[in-house]
Amino acid sequence: MHSIQPLLQQTHKASHQIAQLSDEKRKQLVEAIADAVENGTKEILIANQKDAAKMDDNDPKKDRLLLSDERIKGIAHDARTVAGLPDPTGRVLVERMLDNGIQLQKRTVSLGVVGVIYESRPNVTLDVAVLALRSGNAVVLRGGSDAENSNKAIVKIIHKVLEQFALNTNIVQLLPTDRIFVKELLEAEKYVDIIIPRGSANLIQFVRDNAKIPTIETGAGVCHTFVEASADLKKAKDIILNAKLQRPSVCNALDTILVQKENYAQFLPMLVEEFSRNSVEIFADEQSYEVLHKAKYPYLQKAKQEDFGREFLSLKCSVKVVNSFDEALDHIARYSSKHSEAIVSEDKKQCERFLAEVDAAAVYSNASTRFTDGAIFGLGAEIGISTQKLHARGPFALEKLTTEKWVLRGDGQVRQ
Repeated sequence: MHSIQPLLQQTHKASHQIAQLSDEKRKQLVEAIADAVENGTKEILIANQKDAAKMDDNDPKKDRLLLSDERIKGIAHDARTVAGLPDPTGRVLVERMLDNGIQLQKRTVSLGVVGVIYESRPNVTLDVAVLALRSGNAVVLRGGSDAENSNKAIVKIIHKVLEQFALNTNIVQLLPTDRIFVKELLEAEKYVDIIIPRGSANLIQFVRDNAKIPTIETGAGVCHTFVEASADLKKAKDIILNAKLQRPSVCNALDTILVQKENYAQFLPMLVEEFSRNSVEIFADEQSYEVLHKAKYPYLQKAKQEDFGREFLSLKCSVKVVNSFDEALDHIARYSSKHSEAIVSEDKKQCERFLAEVDAAAVYSNASTRFTDGAIFGLGAEIGISTQKLHARGPFALEKLTTEKWVLRGDGQVRQ
């Protein structure tokens, strides 16, 4: 294949078919896809095992690649939740009669063709497809080569369901994984209405630098948890262990622990047992290094400047002792990717100040950053977590896969 333009043209043409489908039909379509994916678990897992066999067991992306019976049930469940959500299109946002007698409406409509570029996560294939279909959009998927077999298996099942509904299978288009086609996709403004990159900082930067199509960034998360002077240290320990260990390869996992000076000597040794058991590599500033060294922590390194503001996506984290609440906020403002940030504190005023002043898509007091997720927020599924401020911020889910249209009905009026 020399060009993906014919594929993009086909999807653009097919997009009108899904946009015209009734709300009830789109609901039924998504429910049928969820059932078919669950029924096709064996086929998907065989394909996924082929992908997994090509990846090093020590690669932190492997956990994101792997599927299981439980994970497939989970993504099918999320798809059914999406099916049950209200139709985001056709909502009347503004309605009034102008002085000249023209009836004016502003209402929500589908975006058209959504292009998504992502890495190593085959669950994204289903999440994005059902969100697009439920909101009346066609979708162009460009997954990574790591998950190529898994993505093909899932899209094959989706295409069978589209055929059962007498719909054009080009409504969901899976592009080749060859990198030479990525730039062509990013420049296809005639056929694709929006591009959403989900993945590493390098991927997002490449899309930002090369896209001619409007782009919404999702993915990169540099997440801090700040243990403030008044914190319940047992609570802080549980929150940090969950944020770092529960699933370290995802974007809402903890990257940096900030500890106020009143607590660090007592608190940091509380992490040693569980962190050691999980071989967590700690990059510690001078003060925290001294405490952890005395506690004989085995996986300890002195932090360098670049260890702060680093998204680890693995069993690694950095630790810094701060002298004050304001220093913690300054550190977060400097190094955060504006994804998810948390404070552990028993001081309600400090908690509220943190929630008000920290600039991030999701801010937490006394809870793990691992909750930043479309399904957890009741949105069914997500394309990713948007860290920018225009159009969508936080979980990029069903309601944000729309834009607005002004509709005016007149009876011969002309402007003087």
